[in-house]
Amino acid sequence: MRLDRYIAKSRIIEIESPDLPGALLELLTVSVYRSSDELNPKRIAAQLLTRERVMTTYLGHGVAMPHLRVKMKRPFIFAVGRVPKGVEFEGKTDYANVRLIFLLLASENENNYLNVLASLARIFRDQELVDDIVAARNTKVFQERIFNAFGGLLAKPERRRNRFNRLFLREAEKVAKDARCAAILVFSDTFAGGIELTDGFPHFRTILVTRAAADRSGDQKSVETCIEVRSFSNQRLSQVRSAILIGLTRGLFKYSDRLCCVGGIPASNLLDTIMVVDIEREFQSVIDRESELLPSSVKIEVVERMIAIATELAVEGREGKPVGTLFVLGDSPKVMTMIKPLVLNPFHGYKDLERNVLNPFMDETIKEFSLIDGCFVVRGDGVIESAGSLIHAPSEFYEDLPSGFGSRHAAAAAISRAADCLAISISASTGQVTLFRKGVMIPLLEKPIGSMS
Repeated sequence: MRLDRYIAKSRIIEIESPDLPGALLELLTVSVYRSSDELNPKRIAAQLLTRERVMTTYLGHGVAMPHLRVKMKRPFIFAVGRVPKGVEFEGKTDYANVRLIFLLLASENENNYLNVLASLARIFRDQELVDDIVAARNTKVFQERIFNAFGGLLAKPERRRNRFNRLFLREAEKVAKDARCAAILVFSDTFAGGIELTDGFPHFRTILVTRAAADRSGDQKSVETCIEVRSFSNQRLSQVRSAILIGLTRGLFKYSDRLCCVGGIPASNLLDTIMVVDIEREFQSVIDRESELLPSSVKIEVVERMIAIATELAVEGREGKPVGTLFVLGDSPKVMTMIKPLVLNPFHGYKDLERNVLNPFMDETIKEFSLIDGCFVVRGDGVIESAGSLIHAPSEFYEDLPSGFGSRHAAAAAISRAADCLAISISASTGQVTLFRKGVMIPLLEKPIGSMS
């Protein structure tokens, strides 16, 4: 999602106030300047501070992201402030680490609010990117770096575009042509800071697979879209499989398509692999048609977000410990009839917006509750219905799994057969992430690098 259309350099400022209330007023003042909407900065600041007392908007990495829905004509207003020495807020220590404050005001009628908030949070979770912005030598450079980051145009280290890589890309196009591929997937993490494909492949749809959408340069008109998949495994097929799964749910690929994948070792700046993947064979016996992969009630962005959270949990664990958990997505009315709470539901009583997985401020909450035994039940629109629940699917939906898979995987397979849902299981012992659909397993991440196991 391109966010640069909602930001103006006049709303990218140096914060002078030493505390959070003053900083918010400074950002709100430049936000409402010359606005046709009747917005009261002091009233909005008070609402933002009330929310801040209930749930901090500090994302880590020196970034805070206060946000609020307001009554206005424009869909969004962004304002950004740099605070080199942090801010003070009621003695809370986290705010001393804040270096950038991103203010987001969204219209009450804007349905895409959570998606924009999540996109913005993903961009600025990159520690190197944030450090580069904070270190800007003056306000003008600071404004340019923020503006470029919003558009995914942040200047990256110079890419090594040697003759071998150019030759490799030409040969990849020949392979794609001879194999009758429908598209070429380029894994941009091969290059430090991402890859530039200004020329692209004129005869093929080109899709970037990357760990961050900001890696795509805005002048790459030849690139159709980006698929965000974090790569943690030496087994490159794990990232390929996840990218294809997301592409199928988005409608980018057909089940009968063949794809040419081009990549190399992450950050090596050297392409070394061309792989042709026949989707039907790769997902053999999993689904009959691509329309059956995604349950009717589940939004595509929810699947993408849950895969990302599951992958992070598998690799990072929680507080130095491996984590095993289960997420059930979709058909929640039926799923809720087949679970038994093991603990009091920690999400009971909260507003839908506050317990939606698309809200980037939910990430840490989900990871914290993943330590509770049991599963998460997630509605198709991303709202978490419960956590810490035991699955009691009817016995006829259970079947023997291959050796090495335990009760969590058996429950995931059973619930995915008993209801029109997806189940994503994380193994605490191996760090493997497995998706279940209609009782069939699709491994997404196998023994990731840095696994806690």
